[in-house]
Amino acid sequence: MAKSSDVDDLLVAFRRFAAHGDHKAAAASEMPGQKWAKLCKDCKIIDGKHVTSTDTDIIFSKLIPKTSRGMSYADFRKALEMLAQKRFPDQSKEDALQSVHKLIEGKGPANAGVTKVDKTGAVDRLTDTSRYTGSHKERFDVSGRGRGRGGREDLVENTGYVSSYRHQGTYESKVKGKPGGAPDS
Repeated sequence: MAKSSDVDDLLVAFRRFAAHGDHKAAAASEMPGQKWAKLCKDCKIIDGKHVTSTDTDIIFSKLIPKTSRGMSYADFRKALEMLAQKRFPDQSKEDALQSVHKLIEGKGPANAGVTKVDKTGAVDRLTDTSRYTGSHKERFDVSGRGRGRGGREDLVENTGYVSSYRHQGTYESKVKGKPGGAPDS
């Protein structure tokens, strides 16, 4: 049989996993299925050979009635007994249960690796103004500084020419520069 300190450590681990991610559940008395699966995964009860996530889901559904949302501590202990022999098949029933308890005791939910930093440099690539094309290119000068309002809005030029006309301002010189080309008044 387990020592009382082992049972206390097991209860602490049960409460940590049951309350994980739920700030309202300070002293959770029931553990939902997703947190049961997290406990089995984080504490390495699921090894991929003897115990899989399907096995833990089946045990959870066997012990918990459809009307209940989670397992109590007593159900949790029964589930561990069911998993112990499956996880450690070469040990006796009591030794296997002790080995499973050692995997869980004093542990808490792991948060490491949940959110990873993207190291692909996509931000650098997307903010490199020298690679911009089309209308976005007009918003920045050669050094990469923004042009402000001039780069965001189409400023209207009332010159009489179509915008970006290459020969803008040459009409007067062409018409008045020719002899006899002046318009009749």
